[in-house]
Amino acid sequence: MSTFVRIMKKNSVVALIICLCYLGFSFYSLNNFIKDAEVAHQITLENVSKYFKGDDLEEFSRQLRSAFKYDDLQITNYNRDKVYNYHNDPEVFNFISAVSFGSEMTMMKEPTLGAYIKYRLNHDKLFRMYYADTALVVIIIFLLTALAAFINAKLTSKDNQRVSGQISQLISKEIKQAIDNKPTKDDDEDKEALPIEFEPVSQELSKIKDVINERLDKSRQLEKTAYLDSLTGLVNRSGFIEFFARYSSNEKNQDGVLLITRCSEIATINKIHGYQAGDRYIAQVAKILEKQLVDVEGAQVFRLNGSDFASVIPNVTLAVAEEYGKQLTGLFNEYQKMVDYDSIAYSGIVNLDTQKALGEMLAYADTAISIAETRLKNSFFIHRDDQENIEKTSNIGSQNWQSELKYIIENKTLSLLEQPIHPTSENKKIYHEILARFRGSEGETLPTAALIAMAEKLDKIIEIDRLVVEKTIAEIQRKNLKEHRYGVNLSTRSIHDEHFVVWLERRLLRDSGIASQLIFEVNEYGLEQNFKGSRYFMEMAHRVGSRVCVEHFGVGVTSFKFFKELSPDFIKIDSSYTRNIHEDNDNQFFLRQMIDLAHRLGVKVLAEAVETQEEKYTFDNIFVDGCQGYYLSKPEPL
Repeated sequence: MSTFVRIMKKNSVVALIICLCYLGFSFYSLNNFIKDAEVAHQITLENVSKYFKGDDLEEFSRQLRSAFKYDDLQITNYNRDKVYNYHNDPEVFNFISAVSFGSEMTMMKEPTLGAYIKYRLNHDKLFRMYYADTALVVIIIFLLTALAAFINAKLTSKDNQRVSGQISQLISKEIKQAIDNKPTKDDDEDKEALPIEFEPVSQELSKIKDVINERLDKSRQLEKTAYLDSLTGLVNRSGFIEFFARYSSNEKNQDGVLLITRCSEIATINKIHGYQAGDRYIAQVAKILEKQLVDVEGAQVFRLNGSDFASVIPNVTLAVAEEYGKQLTGLFNEYQKMVDYDSIAYSGIVNLDTQKALGEMLAYADTAISIAETRLKNSFFIHRDDQENIEKTSNIGSQNWQSELKYIIENKTLSLLEQPIHPTSENKKIYHEILARFRGSEGETLPTAALIAMAEKLDKIIEIDRLVVEKTIAEIQRKNLKEHRYGVNLSTRSIHDEHFVVWLERRLLRDSGIASQLIFEVNEYGLEQNFKGSRYFMEMAHRVGSRVCVEHFGVGVTSFKFFKELSPDFIKIDSSYTRNIHEDNDNQFFLRQMIDLAHRLGVKVLAEAVETQEEKYTFDNIFVDGCQGYYLSKPEPL
């Protein structure tokens, strides 16, 4: 047998092997791409279905048919009643491909729509291109093999091995780039190394890659739409979770703050004014939040659900976040005046700690919101990591709080501390404030502010107030504490509850001697909410011989109104005025005027949160009647 014939046979075998490898690899790659397309399409259906309801199945079906090509599409409800059925006979040319790549339809259950979806995507265009390109590549391989044999028989084997290896790399590279959607690098050097006859291979493979990229781009566009809230245009909860995962994994990101804002009136507005008014309310809150962050680099606002928004402010401290919270409260107050709602929104601020789980931070923020709701309208509360026993309660949700509150009320697991209010002159008689501490079911001391906030939220605050009053009276009797008067904090809910006021009056009349020792501290903001109920409570307290102190005084808009119409016995200036009072001449002037007016009406003025000698000296000079704070004395057991 001649050398030429032997070489031709050898080259023919090599050519056949190359063709088989190419066919096998291309078949495998195409099969994987079709499977990936099916999985990607299923994810797309899950995301798109969130925007439809169960009674929108027909519209949902039409949208699918207009957006995607199917060989089969069947949609049935849970009763197996067909809502939509579409079938397209495959092209005869592609029948073998349909069988080879699977003829079974993909089935998925969609709880949001209450339906089963069965489908098989149409790949006719891809199959046609696959066959055309495969035939072209096979023909080119055989032609090049024969040409190489005629030109140089001795080098045919070596050259064909080199060329076939380069072609295999090119095929693998082009298809992988198309499937992975990676940017194509500059391949000029690789293309120059190939014989010019192989240029059509690269061109045809580029066409396949373009088709694949086009389909992937459409899928990504639908996925992006699924991550947006249609009402506000903000990224939704799913996008927020992905954002946090990316943010946490980036080592360059330093800790910032996470602010959760809850729209407090959405349920009432929807019920009274309709859903369109509710949508306008939500959209306006979103605009306010975005306006606050428009100039903050890296900050972003998300809509988590119907009433909650998340604002991420990277690389800032809680001190900066406090200023942001004050500005936000001001904007909400302005909006409230325009729409005349009871409130707009409350916020909880926590450290954005990438080492903590997202659920843990959201739980902290939820508790902070509950505390903010017990304060001024549209206010905020900052959770700090060093707050009392916070680690012990990090995983307490609403259900667990319900159990803990029930345990405390049934077992009366509380203890009392006292912190004296020091008079500024020896002939003045003030009182000691009672501070309650509550123990949970496992014996741990629970954070008081969080517990009171959750008791308000879960409608247990009246029972907690009754428990504190009973405990205070019992301790005074048991220890025969007759030399001091004691201040007991009461919630706004309790003093405006007719049944509680009646119970309290009867309880105090049973121990009239102790009643005269009690001063009930009530929040100024709470008194403003129900002026008639507040006056009734104060009249009752005076009738049984007790006294009333208005705490957090000075932050409301009608503060001086209380002097004349409610006649409290004491007012306690809010800590926002007392902090660094020795450096603030404006606050000193304001407090001088307020103290003078109070004294003219027989009302004693107290200052809370006095923490330095300079603050105490300043309050002495402006004639407050008493000061309270850690500088003077810390809480001790009653």
